Amino acid sequence: MRGTSLALQAPVRRRRGFFCLCLPMNADLELLITLQRLDTAAQDAERRLADEPQREQELDARLEAARQAVTAAKERLAQNQSARRAIEKDVAMHQGRLSKFHEQAMAVKTNQEYHAVQHEIAFAQNEIKALEDRVLEGMLEADELTAGLHRAEVALAVEQQAVEQGQGAIAAERDQMKVVVDRVRVERSAVVAAMNPQVLATFERVSQRRNGVAMAPARDGVCTICHVRLRPQVFNTVLKNEQILQCDHCNRILYYVPATPSPADASPASSS
Repeated sequence: MRGTSLALQAPVRRRRGFFCLCLPMNADLELLITLQRLDTAAQDAERRLADEPQREQELDARLEAARQAVTAAKERLAQNQSARRAIEKDVAMHQGRLSKFHEQAMAVKTNQEYHAVQHEIAFAQNEIKALEDRVLEGMLEADELTAGLHRAEVALAVEQQAVEQGQGAIAAERDQMKVVVDRVRVERSAVVAAMNPQVLATFERVSQRRNGVAMAPARDGVCTICHVRLRPQVFNTVLKNEQILQCDHCNRILYYVPATPSPADASPASSS
């Protein structure tokens, strides 16, 4: 894939209605390079289209996670409120008992009865104090839970906006990729119609066996796709771009693209 993309970035010129490299080149080889470029573009577009359901599922999962966080925060707050109401009921019950014990203390006639009632009063007061402390703790916890719920709701709003933008981007890309696929299909038909059938059959066979990459630039005596060194005679022939030759190792169709000079190589200092 990398070698193909490098080749297609080389300077181009028009020939028979197709792009070609700025080198004297075998006509079928020139068409093969164009065909590979089109197939690669189509493969990339189709891959993006195939990935869309998973990307949409990932967006849905993000939104669902944010919703669940809000639901969990609401449930924790509701549990807190329910627990406080139960404690407040217990406080009211002990306060009722305390009032009853105070009334009994006014009516006792013996020290023994008085001490027994005072014991009950002290017990009720301690219970009320402990329960009121728990109510206070629950109120403080409720403040934290309310703040947590607010944060979860804000996060949900932010995530919902991000997901909607993501879904819009996916829809826009889907339309764009469909346009690319349709355009490539038309251009590919024109290229195929101009090709030698035997050469096309070789290309299709190699492409099928090599994950859609049938063409391989050769550089510095090496096939840039499989990285296997070519026989010197083969590489010297590839340099001319006059024949349809295949790599002995990966069977991809070879062609030569000269390396683009770097800015340093083109500077006056380096040329001198």
